[in-house]
Amino acid sequence: MSASKLYILDTNVLLHDPKCLFQFKEQDITIPMTVLEELDSIKDRKQNVAAEARHAIRVIDNILSSATNSGQITKGVRILIEGKEREQKLGKLSIFPDHELTSRQGFLPDESNKDNRIINCALHLQATFPHRQIVLVTKDINMRLKALGAGLQRVEDYRTDQLVSDIDMLPAGHHHLDAPFWEGVDKVDSFQEDGRTYHKVDRSLLPDTYMNEYIYDDSKDFAARTVKVDETTVTLLDLGYERLMQQSCWGIQPINLQQAFAMQSLMDPEVDLSILLGAAGSGKTLIALACALEMVIEEQRFNKIIVTRSTPPVAEDIGFLPGTEEEKMTPWMSSINDNLEAMHEQDERPQSSVKYAIEKANIQFKSLNFIRGRSIQNAIVLIDEAQNLTPQQLKTILTRCGKGTKMVCLGNLAQIDSNYLTALTSGLTYIVERFRDFEGSASVHFEGIFRSRLAEYAEEHL
Repeated sequence: MSASKLYILDTNVLLHDPKCLFQFKEQDITIPMTVLEELDSIKDRKQNVAAEARHAIRVIDNILSSATNSGQITKGVRILIEGKEREQKLGKLSIFPDHELTSRQGFLPDESNKDNRIINCALHLQATFPHRQIVLVTKDINMRLKALGAGLQRVEDYRTDQLVSDIDMLPAGHHHLDAPFWEGVDKVDSFQEDGRTYHKVDRSLLPDTYMNEYIYDDSKDFAARTVKVDETTVTLLDLGYERLMQQSCWGIQPINLQQAFAMQSLMDPEVDLSILLGAAGSGKTLIALACALEMVIEEQRFNKIIVTRSTPPVAEDIGFLPGTEEEKMTPWMSSINDNLEAMHEQDERPQSSVKYAIEKANIQFKSLNFIRGRSIQNAIVLIDEAQNLTPQQLKTILTRCGKGTKMVCLGNLAQIDSNYLTALTSGLTYIVERFRDFEGSASVHFEGIFRSRLAEYAEEHL
């Protein structure tokens, strides 16, 4: 029988994925007291990482809340999920009092170095439990090298959530049928309501469909959206392939069916939240902006367009920016200006057309820092780069939605710039999962890249 493992978690692992404690299956986990001290010092910072620290602390507290005394906490408490053990038994979580360790031969100097204290904790446990495999888990490369150099036998990176794409993590929002849809239908109840055609079919035809999922086949005739699901039937809104592909908003037409689905969800007044996912260059921002301009200027369904986004820099921060709130946000909103210029590049005076669109549509660039407490009325809100927002931040934005307001989230899980967010912990993942069964929400994953062949190659191979 192989020796059981004992995993020692570094602070950065808990910040990277606060739910990581449930990922080690039947193996035991210990958290040094130094890690709890670091989480405590981080939780009050005014940064995204503070929310992750608080989340990690709550997860630890929920697991250890069944302990009756300090001795049980140091020995280990069984990890439970919602009060029930998984079918595959999980291990125990313990807190190790590494502050009680005294300096000894082989230990690293740890007077002011918390990494060294965690490494020394692992070395102590390795010497104390020679029959067990002691594994230090950290995302700090230098710390892994130091631990190996100090004599620790096993050091690992936390890899559970790596190499995850949008389509792996989230429902695509559309489902392709291998065979023509109508060939498999024996009984259908079709009816019209408010100028729309609906089909009620047996649920066995689409057993896994969910609210506002788009359904299509290769016939280039059938395309529909699921609008109601009950125990025995599914109700589909008939969209028609040709009607979808012939949509036009502010002079922009869909290039493929996924863009057509997105355009339909954006223009549909029954959909309050549209979530558009896809790689860079797939057309998310262009389609969203074109539909927003159409609804504000041509249809006058909204009074303004509000654009906001998270603001983590890709490279080094350039420092403070001068001017008003909107002037400070302008560099972050370059993608909006780029797409406005692309839509008007054939005009006689492109810059004048862009200026007209911004003024006529009352496009406002707003910072997330000042959005709490607001109630946004009669507006369409574009939340760009939503993958860099935490669940708490996205909840704050969505709850600002007042009467007559539509929310649009744009993002790509492969482009997370925050050091403390992953595909698992991103707010984008959170809202797609939470709004999956909401009748007023539609999610569409874009396919294809419509930039240069260089951009397409880089997206696929880098």
